[in-house]
Amino acid sequence: MNERELLARVCDAYRRILGEKLVGFYVHGSIAFGCFTWATGDIDFLVVTETPLTQPEKEALIRVLLDLDAEAPPKGYEMSVVLRSECGHFRYPTPFELHFSNAHRARAEADLSAYCRDMHGEDPDLAAHFTVIRHIGETLFGAPIAEVFADVPRAAYVDSILGDVDGAAREIADNPVYITLNLCRVLAYLAEGAVLSKRQGGEWG
Repeated sequence: MNERELLARVCDAYRRILGEKLVGFYVHGSIAFGCFTWATGDIDFLVVTETPLTQPEKEALIRVLLDLDAEAPPKGYEMSVVLRSECGHFRYPTPFELHFSNAHRARAEADLSAYCRDMHGEDPDLAAHFTVIRHIGETLFGAPIAEVFADVPRAAYVDSILGDVDGAAREIADNPVYITLNLCRVLAYLAEGAVLSKRQGGEWG
């Protein structure tokens, strides 16, 4: 199963779980930019709902990703659920209803109920995700991007992407390619306002 087939499986499952509550299912990251590689990329998507999630809905959404983990690329999935009101009236850092990535997989597997109960809050990374969705994102299901996502202020996007490279000086020796590409991507935006993938950032650099 490739990344597109996995996204379709997840989207179909989420539509069944959320029903009319689901506003849209939006793809961002390297898949949206057209430069996804199985060995190094994760499957990035954002789910927008009209009203808050219930605990059973949260558990069902995460269980879909856990059940499909064996089919996923090594870096897995990165998913956030956000209310439509937070997309249309942007706040920074942006509140989210639920989040999942490989970094949290062991915790979710150990106690799914507790994980879903506790995994909510605010995430500065959502400013970057919203910006990418506005720029190059893909609607897999639901309302068009322009009807859901307001513009992200430049200051919020800059703070978000600078936070993503905050540890670059410490980490670059251990992960030189990833960090260098990420730094180029940030510099491209600061210099020219270009919203790029890491690969595109490297090419720009």
